[in-house]
Amino acid sequence: MTAGVAAIWSHRNSLRILVKRDLAVKYQQSTLGYLWSLIEPLGMGAIYWFVFGLLYSGDTTRHLGDASRSYPLFLATGIFAWMWTNAAIAEATNALTGQARLITTMNLPRQVFPIGRVTGRFAEYLAGLPVLATVAAVYAMQGRIDPGWSLLSLPLAVTVQAVLLTGVALLLSALNVLMRDIERFMRLVIRVLFYATPIIYPLTLVRDSALPGWVKVVYELNPLVGIFQLHHAVWYPDEFPDARLLVGTVAGSVGVLLVGWWVFRRLEPAVLKEL
Repeated sequence: MTAGVAAIWSHRNSLRILVKRDLAVKYQQSTLGYLWSLIEPLGMGAIYWFVFGLLYSGDTTRHLGDASRSYPLFLATGIFAWMWTNAAIAEATNALTGQARLITTMNLPRQVFPIGRVTGRFAEYLAGLPVLATVAAVYAMQGRIDPGWSLLSLPLAVTVQAVLLTGVALLLSALNVLMRDIERFMRLVIRVLFYATPIIYPLTLVRDSALPGWVKVVYELNPLVGIFQLHHAVWYPDEFPDARLLVGTVAGSVGVLLVGWWVFRRLEPAVLKEL
């Protein structure tokens, strides 16, 4: 794995070119271009705010506590991070099947292609950070939030999320070449993950629910739970994951990366033959 990382680093310029190409192709026929990376999550946030912040605000508001006074920021923080997760998983799944000619003709580490999809979607996430910062500044001036040391949660959240998504991308991109049903199956999984992760609702809503204990344990085994708690903790320190959840999240994300890398390397000969 060390040699593989070194090889990818030596081809970092090629990775950068691939990311720029993917972004250019994605938005070349669009009038608004990169603004769509902001419009879509903001639109989703507005819908969920209307439903859960206005129509069904009871349980959500009670479990959010002080964060209920700035629920749109809570939503936007989760949804911007989710758009990175959603797009990275969806696009990395067909990162090899959709670029077969490049993969078989270019002398590059094949891991560059799924990693490039994760990196490209991260660039879109970065474009949304100024929007989040602006909204947070407005709420801070109104006294609805009081960010401080908790801002350090952001680099930690981004790092752990990048590790997890890289592992998932490597795993799914290789498997999808040999089993094309993976791409369709992941569409369902992504929808389930959205509601099985504290993105639009607080984690305490699940912990205080009447669900069986084993369901809550399984729920928190999902590394995305701790990752999104870290994202929310940027503005709401009380949302910072406890030690058990944080350790489990980091360990789970690193474990997924190691498994994804190992599977990719083991399947690479079969993948190249299939392509």
